[in-house]
This record gives sequence, C-alpha cells and structure tokens, in this order.
Amino acid sequence: MAFAEGSANDWLPLAMVDGFNVQPITGSAMFTLFLTAMFLGRTAGRFFLNRFGRVPVLRTASGLAFSGLALVIFSGYLPVASVGVFLWGLGTSLGFPVGISAAGEESEGAVTRVSIVSIIGYSAFLAGPPMLGLFGEIMGLLHAFVFVLIGIFLAGLASSSVKKTA
Repeated sequence: MAFAEGSANDWLPLAMVDGFNVQPITGSAMFTLFLTAMFLGRTAGRFFLNRFGRVPVLRTASGLAFSGLALVIFSGYLPVASVGVFLWGLGTSLGFPVGISAAGEESEGAVTRVSIVSIIGYSAFLAGPPMLGLFGEIMGLLHAFVFVLIGIFLAGLASSSVKKTA
C-alpha cells in the first residue's frame, strides 16, 4: 500500500494530465481528492478497526483501492476516474499505519519487526515511484499504474498477516 500511496503522490497529477488530456490544475485537483480521501480514511479508520478488526478492514480497503485504481486506469472518462481516485485514496489510507501497528503489537521482537516493515514500506514509497516513471516512459503513466494495481492485489492477499495473535 505504501507503493500505491507513493505512486499517487509522485505521478497522479501528471497521469491525469497525460492520460485524460486535462489542464494541470485538474490534475492537481485529482491529487487533492486523493489526499482528502486518505485523510478521511485515516480519520475514520480507528472506528472501523475497533469495530471490525484489522484483517476485514484491510481486505475491504484493498478492494476499494484496487477498484478505484482500476477505474482510473481503464475508465477513460474523467468523472468515473474521479470516483476512482477517491476510492484509491480511501483504500490506500490504512495499509502502512496498520502494518506498523501490527508489527509493534507484541513487545518481544517488536523493534525488529517494525524496522523491517518500515524498510519495506519506505522503500516501496520512495523507490517504487521512480521505477513506475520508467515504465511510464515506455507505456504511458496510466498504463504503468497496472503495476500498482498488482501491488494492491498482493497487499490484499497479505492482509491476514496483521491478525492479532492470541
């Protein structure tokens, strides 16, 4: 999910400009919509996590992010892509924070687990988007987002790893 977040942070406005032939201000507005959804997801996340637990929330969030990004990539229609941007941001919002929280849950080995999750997350956040840019040069940014879509799918599959241990 850190890769999905970092990719939007680095490439979403330009992908909207290039992929939908909109003005840069519209690309920036789409990024603002993504950040608004992230804010809402992180703000409301505590309620949903307390009520339903980590695994169901992360599975749902992965589904929202996957669906949203698929709409952005494949819709070809800006209003539909706008809904997609919102869903992508909402779905992406809890992945990294919940992963860090789960890694630090048990005191024994917590420092090591949090360090590993942080390294993976920040590497995906920082190194993933430049690689995405290289693919974007070859196939266009919107189509390069398919690699992010695959990452979101894999994150959804891995969501059971944040289950609380008894």
